[in-house]
Amino acid sequence: MPDLLLELFSEEIPARMQAKAADDLRRMVTDKLVAEGLVYEGAKAFATPRRLALTVHGIPARQADLKDERKGPRVGGPDAAIQGFLKATGLASIEEATIQRDPKKGDFYVALIEKPGRATLDVLAEMLPVIIRTFPWPKSMRWGRRSERPGALNWVRPLHTITATFGLETEEPDVVSFSVDGIEAGQTTFGHRFMAPSAISVRRFEDYEAKLLDAKVVLDADRRKDTIVTDAKQLAFAQGYELVEDPALLDEVAGLVEWPVVLMGSFDPDFLKTPAEVIRATIRNNQKCFVVRDPRTGGLAPKFILTANIEASDGGKTIIAGNERVIRARLSDAKFFYETDLKTRLEDRLPKFEQIVFHEKLGTQAERIKRIERLAAEIAPLVGADVEKVKRAAKLAKADLLTEVVGEFPEVQGLMGKYYALAQGEDASVAAACEEHYKPQGPNDRVPTDPVSVAVALADKLDTLVGFWAIDEKPTGSKDPYALRRAALGVIRILLEQNTRVSLTSIFQAALALQIMRGTDSQFENILAAVRNPGANSSFLQKHPSASGEKLAALIGDLLSFFADRLKVQLREQGARHDLVDAVFALGGQDDLLMVVRRVEALGKFLDSDDGKNLLAGTKRASNILAIEEKKDKRAFDGAPDASLYRLDEEKALAKAIGEVKAEAGTAVAKEDFAAAMSAMAKLRPAVDAFFDKVKVNDDDPKIRENRLKLLNEIRSATRAVADFSKIEG
Repeated sequence: MPDLLLELFSEEIPARMQAKAADDLRRMVTDKLVAEGLVYEGAKAFATPRRLALTVHGIPARQADLKDERKGPRVGGPDAAIQGFLKATGLASIEEATIQRDPKKGDFYVALIEKPGRATLDVLAEMLPVIIRTFPWPKSMRWGRRSERPGALNWVRPLHTITATFGLETEEPDVVSFSVDGIEAGQTTFGHRFMAPSAISVRRFEDYEAKLLDAKVVLDADRRKDTIVTDAKQLAFAQGYELVEDPALLDEVAGLVEWPVVLMGSFDPDFLKTPAEVIRATIRNNQKCFVVRDPRTGGLAPKFILTANIEASDGGKTIIAGNERVIRARLSDAKFFYETDLKTRLEDRLPKFEQIVFHEKLGTQAERIKRIERLAAEIAPLVGADVEKVKRAAKLAKADLLTEVVGEFPEVQGLMGKYYALAQGEDASVAAACEEHYKPQGPNDRVPTDPVSVAVALADKLDTLVGFWAIDEKPTGSKDPYALRRAALGVIRILLEQNTRVSLTSIFQAALALQIMRGTDSQFENILAAVRNPGANSSFLQKHPSASGEKLAALIGDLLSFFADRLKVQLREQGARHDLVDAVFALGGQDDLLMVVRRVEALGKFLDSDDGKNLLAGTKRASNILAIEEKKDKRAFDGAPDASLYRLDEEKALAKAIGEVKAEAGTAVAKEDFAAAMSAMAKLRPAVDAFFDKVKVNDDDPKIRENRLKLLNEIRSATRAVADFSKIEG
C-alpha cells in the first residue's frame, strides 16, 4: 500500500518545542486519516532545527465505498416530511426510495445511499492544509510579506517549503497538490544550511532520509544524540577524562544541530576553585556545553565538550576559541559572584526576607523561616536530632536564596547554602540541612538521612502544606501550582525510608498554632494547647474565628485524607493494594504513616493466605447480612449477644473464638505486632465457616434472630482490631 512523506521546512525551530511538535504532527495526521476511514500500518515523526517530517506507511489508495440505509417518514405521511427526507438523502424523487413494510407500525420509506470512497490523494490534499494552519505551536506569529495578507499563516518561524508525496514504493509517487499561504507543496527540500544548502528533489521517505544524510542532515534526533554521546565519551577518554552525562542537556543540544560535530575546549584551572556545580551550571546554561571529570581526582577537569553544527575547515579551532572566550568570561563572572557571596555571612542576609512576601495570606519569607525554625524544633526530638542544630539549620536554610550565585543559577539553591555554611564554619549537619531540606524533589531524588536534615525538611514541607490548607489553596484536579502533592509525597518518603514514627496530627496542630501566631514566639504553648483542645482553651482562639474547633478538626481531617491518598499512590507504585490502605485508615486515628504501612504489609500477607481469603469472605458475608437486616429493621444490631440464647454448638464456638481473638489481636496490636494480630484473626476462620454452614441467622424466633445478628456484628467488630474488612476489595 502507498506511503505518505510530509516535510515542513522552516527557519530555526526552538529545541524545546521540537519533540512535542513532531508528536503533534504524527497525532494530527494519523487521527485525521483514521477519521476518514484510512487505517494505516505505521507512522513516525522527526524533528531537526529546521524541519518537521512525517512518514506514514501502509495507507489504502482510496477510501472504501460506503453504503447507508436511512429510514424516512411513513408512507402517506405529510408532504413536508417527505420533502425533508428527500433533501437530507439527496434523492431526486420519492420514487427512488424503497418501501419497508411493517405490519405493526405501518410502511416506511427507506433511502439506500451509496457514497463512493474518494482517492486518498484527494483526502490528503484536503486535510493537510487544515492541519498546518491549526498546528498547536506554543508560540507562533505571522512572518514576512505574506503576513500582510488576510488569513496569513501563523507559524513558529517562517515556513519556506512543504514536501508532500504519496505513492507506492515501486512507483513514482504523486505530489499531494495543495498550498498554504502561497507555498505550494512539492518534492523539494534543502540540506544543511552551510555545508549543503542546495535544493534536493525527493520521492519517498527512504529516498528523503538518505539524501538528507548525504546533505549533512541527520534526521533522527535519537541518532544525533547517540553520535554526540559516543563522540564525547571517546574524545574525553582519549585525554584521560570522563564525560559528565546530562540527559536534559543532550536533548537540547541534539535539537540545536543537524550535523553534530563534537569538539573539546579548555578553561583556566584556576576557575576550579569555584564549586563544581557552579562551573557546570555556568558552562551548561551559557554555552550548552558538557563538562568532564578527572577520574584521578574525582573532580572536574579544566575542559568542556561542545557540539558544533558544521565540519569546519580548520578542524574546529575557531569554534573552540570562540567558546573558550565566552566561557572564560562567564566563569569569571561566576567566580566573582561566589567570592562576593563569601564576604557576607548567611545570617546577615536574613533581614532582607522581611521585605519579601512568601504569599499574601501567609506572610513574608521572614515569618515563614521563623515558623519553620519553631516547627523543626518540635520535630527534632521525634527524629533524634539535636534541637539547637536543627534551629540553626532552619534559620539559615533559605539564606542562600539571596546570594549572587543562586540569583544567577537558581538550580543550585540549597547546594550553595551548604557551601557557604561550611565556609563560615557551621556544623556539618547544619550545612547538610541547608542543601537537603529541599529533598526529595521528585520520585528519583534521594531523601535526607542526617537527623538535622530530616527535621528541617519535614518542617519545611509541613509548614507549606498546613499553610496552604489553612487558606484553602488546595490542589484541584490536575492543578497544583504550589507543588503540594510533591511536598506530601516527600514527607511520606522521608518518614518511610528513614523508619521515622511521628503523629501527623500532632505536627499539623503545631504548624496550625504557628500559622495563627504569624511567625512570632508569643504564647506558642498556650495557642498550641488551644488548637489541641479548643473546648478547654477557647479564649486563645477568640481573636481567630477561622480557627474554631470544628474548622481545625475538619482541616486536619482533610489533610490526613490527602496524605492517605498520596500514600496510596506511593504504595501502588510499589505494587501494594490501595484498598488495604483504605481499610487501615478507616479505623480512624491512623496518623503514624510508618505504622499504617506496616499494618498494610501484614494485612496483605494475611489476605494472600487461605485463612485470610476465607475470613474476608466470611466477614463480608456477615456484613452483607447485617446491612440487609439493619435496613429492614431500621436499627443497628450492636450490643453484646445474650449467651443464654445460644441454641447450637456453632454459636457457642463462634462466641468463644471471637472473645479469644479480640483479646489476643488487641494485645498484639497494642504491641504493634501486626503479624501476630493477623495470626490471631486466622483463628476465627473455622468458627465463622462452621457458623454459616450450620446456623440459620434469620431464625423464626425474633429473639434468637436478633441474638445471632448481634453475633455477626461481633465478627465485624473483632476484625476491626486490624482493619475495616468492608473496605477490602474481593
